[in-house]
Amino acid sequence: MSRLVVLAGPTAVGKGTVVRALREIEPTLYLSVSATTRPPRPGEVDGVHYHFIDRDDFDRRIEAGEFLEWATVHGTNKYGTLRGPVDERLSRGEPVLLEIDLQGARQVKETMPDAHFVFLAPPSWDELVNRLVGRGTEDEAERERRLATAREELAAEGWFDQVIVNDTVERAARELSGVLHESR
Repeated sequence: MSRLVVLAGPTAVGKGTVVRALREIEPTLYLSVSATTRPPRPGEVDGVHYHFIDRDDFDRRIEAGEFLEWATVHGTNKYGTLRGPVDERLSRGEPVLLEIDLQGARQVKETMPDAHFVFLAPPSWDELVNRLVGRGTEDEAERERRLATAREELAAEGWFDQVIVNDTVERAARELSGVLHESR
């Protein structure tokens, strides 16, 4: 059975960008698609980027035990990882990567303590702020909310098994690929 690798880090650190680069290196890697109650951003496709579901359906799935983890992120929307597809891939010996937030990672640790937890860190606080502002997908109030959450997440870096600094996307993706190979 493969060991699950969990990738977490603060908002705008580049988790999605690093994972896209990783998929170029590891095209057969199963990346769990998270569910969320937030609306899609321009260009996002349901079932590809996220499973976009309404709050009532999300809550029903929580009650049914269908999530490996779930959390309310930035105080507004719920995100979660559906348990079924992850368990299925792991039982077949396939590598699985979860790209989730700190709250979700802590929940996974409770149910799957043998998973390997990787923190993706920014090269500096200023660079993290620049990345968040530069992507232009949040208004000022949302940016401030996300930065407050990011400070808490950065403080938890020591909780993780490993830290990868996202100074360049290609290097961070190669390092994460190495982690996946170690977990097989």
